[in-house]
Amino acid sequence: MSAASTKIDIETASDATAHGRRLECRAFAPGSVGNIGVGFDLLGHSIAGVRDIAQVRRIALPEVRIAAIRGNVAGAEALPLEASRNTAGQALISLRTRLGLDFGFELELEKGIPLGSGLGGSAASCVAALVAANALLDAPLPREALYEFALDGESVSSGSRHGDNVAPMLLGGVVMATATRMIPLAVPEWLHAVVVHPDQMLETRRARAVLAEPYPLSLVVEQSSHLALFLTGLQRGDASLLREGLHDLLVEPRRAPLIPGFVEAKAAALDHGALGASISGAGPSTFAWFASRAEAEAAAPAMQAAFAQAGYGSRAYVTPVAGPRADVLNP
Repeated sequence: MSAASTKIDIETASDATAHGRRLECRAFAPGSVGNIGVGFDLLGHSIAGVRDIAQVRRIALPEVRIAAIRGNVAGAEALPLEASRNTAGQALISLRTRLGLDFGFELELEKGIPLGSGLGGSAASCVAALVAANALLDAPLPREALYEFALDGESVSSGSRHGDNVAPMLLGGVVMATATRMIPLAVPEWLHAVVVHPDQMLETRRARAVLAEPYPLSLVVEQSSHLALFLTGLQRGDASLLREGLHDLLVEPRRAPLIPGFVEAKAAALDHGALGASISGAGPSTFAWFASRAEAEAAAPAMQAAFAQAGYGSRAYVTPVAGPRADVLNP
C-alpha cells in the first residue's frame, strides 16, 4: 500500500468515526452440502462444524483488494490474491459495481473449509465476504439482495452460476436455489446428517466434466419423481418419503468412480439406517441423512472406516440438516 493510499484511508476512517459508521467487520460462512443428491445445482443445505471467515475493511479507494489469505487448509496460500480471480474478491467487485459505491473494500480470508472437498469452500469465502461488506454499507441490503453477487463470485470457481452452495449459506438450512431466487424449505428438527470428508481433492471442473454426455429421457423422468418425493418428504416431515426419494440416478453414478471409497462409505451409512446417502457437491465428501442425531453419530465411524479401507483418512461432521447461516462475528 502506498503512503498516499494510507493517508486517504486514515482520513476516511476519521470521517466515518465522526459519523458513527462501521469501518471493519468479520463474518463467517458455514460449509454446505450441494445438490443433496437429487437436486443437482438446485438444492443445498448448510452444515455445522466447518467454516470460512472473512475480515473486510471499508477503504476510500474505489477498488477491491485482497490483503491476505491464510488458514490451516492445504493449498490456501496458492489461492489468487487478484480480486477478479477470487470468488470473494469478485463478489465484492460485483457489489461495488452494481450499487455504484464511491468507496472500496480490503479483504482478508481465513480458510477453514478444505479446498476441492465438495463442502462449498469457494462459496463460503464469497458469502462471508459479502455478509461482512454488507454490514459496512450505509444502508445494508437484505440477504436476498446478496444472492446475485454471491452467484457472480461462485462462477469464478465453478465456471457457472449455480446457487446450491451460496443460497443455504446465506439463509441457513435447506434451500432451493434457482437462477434468480432463494427459497428456504421446511426441515424437521429431528433430521441430522453425517458429512465425511476423505483426504482427497476433486476439482469442481473435473467433476462437472463427467456429466457432459446426454441422459436418456426415461432416466430424467425417474429422477424427477425422486425429487418430487424428496421435496414432499421435507414439507411433510415424512422419513419414509425422504428415504424413497433420496436416490440420485444422474450425477452420482458418473462421479462415484472419481472417489475411492465412496461406494463403501455409502453402503456403511445405509447399513446404519440412513434415509439416503450421496456425494456432497462435486465430491469427494460424502453425506448421509438420518432420522436422529444418535443414528448419525453411530454411523459416522463406519463411514470413516470405509474410506480408511480404501487408504484415506477422513474427518466426519455430525450436523443438523437445518444448519447455520452466515453471520457477523463479534470483534
